[in-house]
Amino acid sequence: MIKGETGNEAIHYLLADYSDLQQVRDLAGAFNEQYSRLDVLVNNAGAFFNRRRPTPFGVEMTFVVNHLAPFLLTNLLLETLKSSAPARILNLSSDAHKQGTMDFNDLGFERGYFGIKAYGRSKLATNLFTYELARRLAGTGVTVNAVHPGHVATDIWKNDFSFIGPALKWATGLFSLSPEQGADNSIYLASSPEVEGVTSKYFVKREAVPSAPLSYDEGVARQLWEVSENLVQSLAVQPVR
Repeated sequence: MIKGETGNEAIHYLLADYSDLQQVRDLAGAFNEQYSRLDVLVNNAGAFFNRRRPTPFGVEMTFVVNHLAPFLLTNLLLETLKSSAPARILNLSSDAHKQGTMDFNDLGFERGYFGIKAYGRSKLATNLFTYELARRLAGTGVTVNAVHPGHVATDIWKNDFSFIGPALKWATGLFSLSPEQGADNSIYLASSPEVEGVTSKYFVKREAVPSAPLSYDEGVARQLWEVSENLVQSLAVQPVR
């Protein structure tokens, strides 16, 4: 489809299910075998689950797909990114992170699940991860920023709401951005010389704006990093670098 619409034959893809961390490992391994450089990594995949879905990784599915999978993939591609510097990492967040909390004693919402709370927590984790990664990559030439694309008309509200899903998607689509409009922020940050060297920011409509106060807590960010490392290595074949 992309080749047909763009006329560009120099397009290749690798596929992985973000609910399966082993597939994420395989994806990173396949990329590193086939390619020697990586200029831009956009962690765009995400999901919302109206019902709690347990996983083998000790947390529910929202946290796996929206945080652990991109955390793992990014770490496994870091050496390639650093050797390709200047390079950029973009993590797709959401303003829903402002309603998020980080309870390390119940990351899996075993004591009561509510979809939007799980989603908010996963996006708070995105911002915490972004800022902590930026600190760890200081001086490497690799920048890391978080992006709120706005409310985009995708299938995120359609897939887990039974028979009301299509209607919900239609209703939200009346005031949502198109996918093309939602992608503008990411394309700008991935390619514009205006943001070259800019790192550790949260962008909305091409502007760096403050994120939630909790997202800047370095102690929480370090703890999240350590917990995330342990979780992704719980069924590990290879360690996170």
